Formats: sequence, structure tokens, C-alpha cells
Amino acid sequence: MSQQTVKHILITGAAGFVGSNLVPYLQAHLPGVHITRVARKRTSGELAVILWEELSEASFQDIDAVIHLAGKAHDTKNTSAAREYFDVNFELTKKIYDLFLGSSAQKFIYMSSVKATADQVKGVLDEEHDSDPQTPYGKSKLQAENYIIQESQQSKDKSQDYYILRPCMIHGPGNKGNLNLLYQFVNKSLPYPLAAFQNRRSFLSIDNLSFVVQQLLTEKVPSGVYNLADDESLATNELIRIIAKIQNRSPRLWNISKGMIKAVSKIGDVLRLPLNSERLQKLTESYEVSNAKIKKALQIQRMPVDAKEGIEKTLKSFSR
Repeated sequence: MSQQTVKHILITGAAGFVGSNLVPYLQAHLPGVHITRVARKRTSGELAVILWEELSEASFQDIDAVIHLAGKAHDTKNTSAAREYFDVNFELTKKIYDLFLGSSAQKFIYMSSVKATADQVKGVLDEEHDSDPQTPYGKSKLQAENYIIQESQQSKDKSQDYYILRPCMIHGPGNKGNLNLLYQFVNKSLPYPLAAFQNRRSFLSIDNLSFVVQQLLTEKVPSGVYNLADDESLATNELIRIIAKIQNRSPRLWNISKGMIKAVSKIGDVLRLPLNSERLQKLTESYEVSNAKIKKALQIQRMPVDAKEGIEKTLKSFSR
């Protein structure tokens, strides 16, 4: 692959979990790079700031690449109105991609999600999967993806590249997601009662995500949609053992029969208990994601950070 020089990056969502890890990574690996962030308000800091309402074609002068991280995250409690997802995840993406197409910038990186293509997975998810998201979050992300692809195909400037990244569950220092909840669960010495379910899930270290973004910025890579995941998936039981090891505890895995657990979950449907059929499905389903396409595009055999190594780094950060 040929090396390319990126001097000036415009980034949205820099203050979020991904952005707060990605920005220092890029600063460390791209010496001299200038980063301008798009934000709702100006705050003190080392990065130049453009407010969303100030965005115009002039904002993209001398910009080499755009990284669009800003978006409305999936609300697992389902309290958000569907319209909110489309206003942020689609309309905002449409606005900034239109400005990109009218500029001299050469690369556009959009942070989508595997949920834009599938809420449940049979086998291993790859980019050939027919997208059929079931939630407003996934549908809004897919609509944004389709807009980028369609507008790129119609653009007269074929020198501009786009990269739609579909990460699975991202983790790293500062992460406050489900991995943190599981860490706290084990920390309380509570037994894990679902050990009979042998599910496996893919995760994505923030270091591996940052590496991919840096490579896309500096190498000539074909435009397209790319799944992002660590090389290995992990069983939930294995994850419990890793957490217990980090905490110097013995893992408490209860191998209760699946039939009994499912019977309890059905009672939970009626009595509205914490464990119901829907929650059991989410806790025990497998969701494995292939990263073969992005590794082939980057001409690498493995991601730089091993799945277990990345998980351990994240878990250790929870105790600080």
C-alpha cells in the first residue's frame, strides 16, 4: 500500500468515549497532525473548535480527512423517541457528508455499528449479510450508510474515499458499558447462574479501532463498508474467569440446567421479574463478527492487540 500524508483532520464526537481515546492515539502516531473538532460549545483545550452551527464549506478548507463519530447511542432502556435517532444519526451525517463532498478533503470515516445490519446473528457476521436492523438506532445508522454510498457513487470527484466502519462492542479505558456492569457483578462475589449457555461474543479493543482509523488515514485503502472486531471472540464464561482473575477471586459459575433457567424466565415474563425471556436471550445469545475484510484491505494477518490482552487492559482500568 502507498503511504499518504494527512496534515489536518476534522473530527466530530471527539469528547465521547471513542473520540477521547482516538484523538491522543492519532496525535501520538501522526506527528504534527492538526485536529479540529466540531462541538456544541467551546471549552478550553488543545484542539481547535468549530461549533455545529458554524459548519460551512469554509470549515473544510485545508481539511484532508473527516472522522464522523458523533451520533445518538443505542438506548437499551428504550426511552428515546425513534425520531431522535434519525435526526442525529442520519440528518447530522447527511449534513457533514454533503460538506465533505463539496470540499477538497480526500477521506471520510463514518463510525456506524454492526447493529446497522443485524440485531441477532447466526454463525459469523460478515459484510455480505443482508441488512435488516430492527431498532430505530440500527435503522438510522443504516440510512446514513446508504446515503454515503449513494452520494459517493453519484459524485463526480472519484478521488474522495469513504469508510463506513461497523464496530461490535467497543471497550477500553473510560468505557461504561455492559463490560463494566459485568465487572461490578463479579466484584460483588455474585455467582453467574447462566454458565450452562455456551455463547460467544466478539469485542473490539479501542486500541485496535484506533489502529484501523490511523491506517485508513495514511494508507490507500478501497472505499467501502468494514466490520471491526478483535481477532478472537470470547465466551461469557471465559470473560467471567478473566474478570475474576483480575480481581484475584475465584470465578463463581453456576451450571444450572438450561430448561430450569428458561422456565424461570417465562415466569419472569408474567411477574415482570428481572430475568425474563427477552433479557435471557440478550444475555445468552452469540454475536460473532468477522474482521477478515478489513485485515485483507490493510494487508495484515492480525490486529495489533490480542482479544484477551485488550479485555484485561480495560478491566484493569475499572479499578483505578
